[in-house]
Amino acid sequence: MSYSPNGTSSSLIFLLTGVPGLESAHTWISIPFCCLYLTALSGNGLILFVIITESNLHEPMYYFLSMLSTTDLGLCISTLVTMLGIFWFNTREIGFNACVSQTFFIQLFTVMESSVLLAMAFDRFVAICNPLRYATILTDSRILKVWLMILFRGTIILMPLILLLKRLSFCRSRVLHHSYCFHPDIIQLSCSDNKINSVLGLTALIITAGVDSIFILLSYVLIIRTVLSIASPEERHKAFSTCISHIGAVAIFYIPLISLCFVHRFGKWAPPYVHTLMANVYLLIPPVMNPIIYSVKTKQIRKAIHKVLFPKGSQV
Repeated sequence: MSYSPNGTSSSLIFLLTGVPGLESAHTWISIPFCCLYLTALSGNGLILFVIITESNLHEPMYYFLSMLSTTDLGLCISTLVTMLGIFWFNTREIGFNACVSQTFFIQLFTVMESSVLLAMAFDRFVAICNPLRYATILTDSRILKVWLMILFRGTIILMPLILLLKRLSFCRSRVLHHSYCFHPDIIQLSCSDNKINSVLGLTALIITAGVDSIFILLSYVLIIRTVLSIASPEERHKAFSTCISHIGAVAIFYIPLISLCFVHRFGKWAPPYVHTLMANVYLLIPPVMNPIIYSVKTKQIRKAIHKVLFPKGSQV
């Protein structure tokens, strides 16, 4: 394979990597990954289906949950083809434009998931701290505007990163270290100046996940203060219980994200497969776990799923 210095050529090819050092076990490794993908796709698809078809779930809380399931499906679909292609067929080659497109969608759905979690935190804040105005604040039209703003925000923030990727030149190795195209991975292979790309990538992370996490934390500080002012222990427990699912979703999104950042920054000593597995976990665990958390912890979702799966069965 020739290494032309032209980094924007349509003939430019990158080589994706499965799990470094464990290539001989790719067939076996593909089994749990395939199970995770099936769980994520079926779980989020089922959540979307019951929210759309069940009229009693046409409420702000469940609209936001449907947004979360949509972003999780997007994350899964963005990596599904390349990851399983490597494990099953050893299909490692990916064109430059396809690689850039995959990078964009992975980052877009990641930013959107962070934004949706923030919107869900605001939903819980209004429901607990200002319940009398809940229906007037979170109207259907405003929720639709929130969804469009989330999509617009992610696109505007990430578009400069994608455009700057296209100006880079690649004249050395083109072997990427993950099963999908990862922005930091791509820019490290460039033989041209990538400082702007690196700075913008870090800036995008800070003004999305970083800012969102601060506002989510602030919302829960206010929620806790309001709940603790409630005299009845039963009412306090009921208020807190409505937040458990969202807290779980926040944890399984931000903990793998922070862990991946630390591994990339301070884990140079770790075996290469640790970085790859952490990156895969970061993208797969939230889509897998979110439907499980909400179906277990949210009674209305659990009953709706039971109704769909067992239409003639007894109620949960």
